[in-house]
Amino acid sequence: MSPRPLVGLGVAAVLAALAALHAYWAVRGDPAGRAPGSPVVPTRPDGRPLFRPGGAATLAVAIALTSAAVIVLGCSGVLAPGGLTAWYRIGAWGVGAVLLLRAVGDFRYVGLFKRERRTPFARLDTRVYSPLCAALAAGVLYLAASP
Repeated sequence: MSPRPLVGLGVAAVLAALAALHAYWAVRGDPAGRAPGSPVVPTRPDGRPLFRPGGAATLAVAIALTSAAVIVLGCSGVLAPGGLTAWYRIGAWGVGAVLLLRAVGDFRYVGLFKRERRTPFARLDTRVYSPLCAALAAGVLYLAASP
């Protein structure tokens, strides 16, 4: 059995779980980052968040993550492509690029090469968020590049 379906299922499962978390924040929970000291939104050294995501923006992220999961499933062959193989592959290159850019970050507050490392977000970003994005990017780009 080819590893493509397993990689696709694994990556899509993580993306779907992240989409569900964002949907929860958008609909029922406190949209990520509104609580003081929240470790899910980048903050300045003084603790002020760089932005305050609202429900609509958080829901948009949930939709984007769900779309990414569907693209991954299509590119890996788990979903029957029905003539959409090229579109799934193009979409996978885009998803992989976005995830890789998120892992690299902005060189200041977000990503593997950030300068600010003392905030609660920065610590979690270094240990969890950026490595997860890098691993997901590797999986998606593997799927996009393999025949």
